[in-house]
Amino acid sequence: MAQVLLRGSIPITASAAAALLFTILTQQFSPRQAELGSDILCWIALPILFLVANRSPVGYRSPLNSSISSSRSSFSSWVVAVGVAIAAFYKAEMGTLCLIPALTPILLIAERKLQSREWQAPRPAPLIETIWALAAWFAIFILSDGNLVGAVLSAIPVAALLLVYAAFVPRMPTQDSVFRSLVPEIDDLEEAIVPLSVRVVLALSIAFGIQTVIFGFSLGPSIASTLALGWMKALAWYFTIRTSRYASWSTATAISTLSLVSTLDPFMQSTDFQALSQVAVSFLTLGQVIYMLPKQAKARSTLWVFALVSLVPYMTNIFAIRSAESSAPPWSASSSGSEPHPVAALIHSAQHDFDDMLKRQSQNYTAAVQEYQSRYGIAPPPGFDTWYEFAVASQSPIIDDFDTIFDTISPFLRLSGREVSNIISALQTTRNIELWHCSFVGSGDNTNTQCVHPYRSFDRHISTLFDKMLADLHGKDLPGVRFLVNHFDEPRVVVPPPSDTDLHFTVTDLRKHPTWDAVTQFCFVSRQSNRTISWPKHADIRTFDLPFVRDRVADMDLCQHPDYRTMNGLLVNPTSFNLISGLAPVFSTGAPLTMGDILIPSPAYSEREFTYDEAHDTPWDKKSNQLYWAGSTTGGYAASDSKWRLFHRQRFVQIAQNRRSSNYYLRSNSEGVISRVTSSFLNGRLWDVAFTRIFQCDRPACREQRGYFHLKSWANKDRALASRLVFDIDGNGISGRYYKLLASRSVPLKQTLLREWHDDRLLPWVHYVPVSQSMEELPELVFYLTSTEEGRELAREVAEAGRNWFGVAMREVDRSIYLYRLLLEMARLQDVEREAGSG
Repeated sequence: MAQVLLRGSIPITASAAAALLFTILTQQFSPRQAELGSDILCWIALPILFLVANRSPVGYRSPLNSSISSSRSSFSSWVVAVGVAIAAFYKAEMGTLCLIPALTPILLIAERKLQSREWQAPRPAPLIETIWALAAWFAIFILSDGNLVGAVLSAIPVAALLLVYAAFVPRMPTQDSVFRSLVPEIDDLEEAIVPLSVRVVLALSIAFGIQTVIFGFSLGPSIASTLALGWMKALAWYFTIRTSRYASWSTATAISTLSLVSTLDPFMQSTDFQALSQVAVSFLTLGQVIYMLPKQAKARSTLWVFALVSLVPYMTNIFAIRSAESSAPPWSASSSGSEPHPVAALIHSAQHDFDDMLKRQSQNYTAAVQEYQSRYGIAPPPGFDTWYEFAVASQSPIIDDFDTIFDTISPFLRLSGREVSNIISALQTTRNIELWHCSFVGSGDNTNTQCVHPYRSFDRHISTLFDKMLADLHGKDLPGVRFLVNHFDEPRVVVPPPSDTDLHFTVTDLRKHPTWDAVTQFCFVSRQSNRTISWPKHADIRTFDLPFVRDRVADMDLCQHPDYRTMNGLLVNPTSFNLISGLAPVFSTGAPLTMGDILIPSPAYSEREFTYDEAHDTPWDKKSNQLYWAGSTTGGYAASDSKWRLFHRQRFVQIAQNRRSSNYYLRSNSEGVISRVTSSFLNGRLWDVAFTRIFQCDRPACREQRGYFHLKSWANKDRALASRLVFDIDGNGISGRYYKLLASRSVPLKQTLLREWHDDRLLPWVHYVPVSQSMEELPELVFYLTSTEEGRELAREVAEAGRNWFGVAMREVDRSIYLYRLLLEMARLQDVEREAGSG
């Protein structure tokens, strides 16, 4: 045996190098869509390689195999074929086999059980075995990257691969143990390669057929690339077989582990520890491969050159990060001195606007009535005096800024009270309209809300919301009113122009259809009805061609942005969208500016999972200096046409996971001139963003997204509070986690197309950082807030301002004040004595 190894000492090093090279290339350039197709081509090509070589995989016939009976060969070949197919199918549909590193120590143990003592390879020292085991579990930790579900599921294909590799382990014809009898064996791999390949190709073809039936036919990006990948896989198998027959089949699993770990992209690692760990595990695994080669093998140390596979990208990543940090312009956090960063300028300007808003709030009841009449052109509703007393007694910092209520109520003033009441009754009896009909009665210390639906029983906490919020009114008599509440997350109503006196309404089911034309059909009406919203505008602030939000109303106005047609799942392909066109007074939790839903606080904000608990928060200085978001693919229904790439959540994760070719930053040239530059660079250390659930999609679209995005396991919703920057983005409707983020010590970055009840009191750049619909400014925004001294300080100030303001103006009693005023307006609308066009 030793003489054979010595004669093969040069070939084994070359074989190991070739096995490493082609396995790494295969891993680096293997798209999941081509996995099964290329595997089929691989096992067709593998016998051809052996035939061309015209010799055994190692240049000699092992006496181990020649004496083994072939009675089990057929069965064993089928076990191997099925094992290969299971692993390939899993890789095609689920991605990386996270538990592959565990194969090496397990297979080493299996080899000792399968071989007789006289044919066992020398056992490594206990310390080395311990290091190998620790390296394997460390590699599993890196490969899983928080995706525990993926790691657990990969146990099945990894177990199948264990049988595959164990079947190739040579065995002496000694007395069989129970363990040996349970493990399949291939008598002679060279002699068995043709019948084995036939069985593997057949098993893979069956898997490919199942895949085609479920997801549709696909060979991958192109036939040429699939062919090339198939031959690379065949070469990887061929040279791995040669190497393993000289050494141990554990070498094959170590090579697979090395290819998985060393090809991870260090640019997408969310921590320095992860990036450095990847290099460390790559070194350990490469050392493991080298150690497993026979000591007689010459030039083993030359294999250390493969350490560059992980080391060079890591060093490139570190250099790119340092270069990006050093090339940032010398921004000034104030408006004096050098030109301020757009974020700094917007924050300081918005703070002045916020201070002005607080100062102009009415200080007595007479002033509040005059302000109401001045803003809206009519007298306040009956009961306004009692409302004012309650607001003042509750220390509400906002008295006058309730434009959101009046803007959504005002279209109905052109109807009489009786007409409004009749519309509510008509909508109540309309079938399949998905509205809850609620009645509120408030008298003395008792408040009661009852909501009914034609066939649903769970009202999504609507009645609980009103009863809980209005229970704070302590004996004040409230008007009895009826109202309709939207059951869906998506908005419902478009309001016709004032010239349209038709009291009829139409209901159109637009689920899984584009909605742009429907929600923008009355653009001129929305512009007129929203003229009173008083968000601050900062048109004079220079943003260097990046879409930093200077005017929140303009940014959200669909009528001003026809490009939004393909930027949001709600507009491209919503999961549900029963559109009501007409004067329908329907309560919803959020709606675009072009729609006429009457806004109420979301009941979700009071649910336990969305409620802030200070015990779960982290002090600012101990928070991770990065942007965090984890969530599901809600926001639109993904069909097989790949339009899901246009949805808002998918676009955000595309940016965060650097799946785009262009990112935009602000940089200065040699002359100090600041401009927008384009770069493919994105510092992954500043982003911890991933989908945790892929759903609301056709099977092919779900599969496509699983292959496109890097997924993580479900994360506790409090995990966001460990990061300084936390992202909040619409789903099917408004985001329920927003209040938790506002109340925390983190700074929320908010991207939304939907206005909510609180928009009059939460000011962008003061209490949160707004993000545009295109999100093109996001890479620069995150870089500035995390990687510059003035940016980090401003981020901390916004986090504190939002947290403090939340405790002052976003309390439950503030929601009670809002609902109280809304019910007064609704009671006036339904007053049967009120004539059309009057207050």
